[in-house]
Amino acid sequence: MPTALIIGASRGIGQEAVRQLIAANWNVFATVRDDTALAALQAQGAQAFKLDVAKPESLAGLGWQLDGEKFDLAIYVAGVFGPRSGATTPPTVQDFDQVMHTNVLGAMQAIPVIAPMVEAAQGKFAFISSIMGSIDDATSSYGWLYRASKAALNMAVKSAVADYPKTTFALLHPGWVRTDMGGENASIDVEQSVGGLLKVIAGLRSADTGTFCDYTGKKLAW
Repeated sequence: MPTALIIGASRGIGQEAVRQLIAANWNVFATVRDDTALAALQAQGAQAFKLDVAKPESLAGLGWQLDGEKFDLAIYVAGVFGPRSGATTPPTVQDFDQVMHTNVLGAMQAIPVIAPMVEAAQGKFAFISSIMGSIDDATSSYGWLYRASKAALNMAVKSAVADYPKTTFALLHPGWVRTDMGGENASIDVEQSVGGLLKVIAGLRSADTGTFCDYTGKKLAW
């Protein structure tokens, strides 16, 4: 039975990834931030842990809890959008720290802890990024703090590829999804997004490591 780790499974994409993987007979580990979500995942059959990715000590504790595990798949889903303002409004220090710590620092703290466990299985490590992190595609400053965080995430993951040659890394845009972050007017539902993401991940080969694409497999410009 293959084993997966979903980092950030309290709701939305992460929660749906847990559901679909369990339905496909995966052994699933998952992290959440609160006790209610923890109980819900455990009821589904996942091995759940509390984690705050913005706190390095919390990630270090997760590494200790997972010591000895090997993951065929890990997905870093945790993320926040922050203020939706553009370049006419400077972000506050508090907003900057929250978005950058969750979306970038959390991932950079997770890679040295989790990637060796993925490497041990010669598995795949995917990160939920966004087309909004594409510098080439930046035609608006809307959500510019989020944009900057996803561009930074892309660089961090792409840089890590060289250090873990037996791990296949991927940066994935899930589409505009009807979740708490995406809103009710988004173009696709979470089931379609996650189904597409998992299909894309399943099709990745070692030569694809470091790829940046969307949930349909379409390659995206950096």
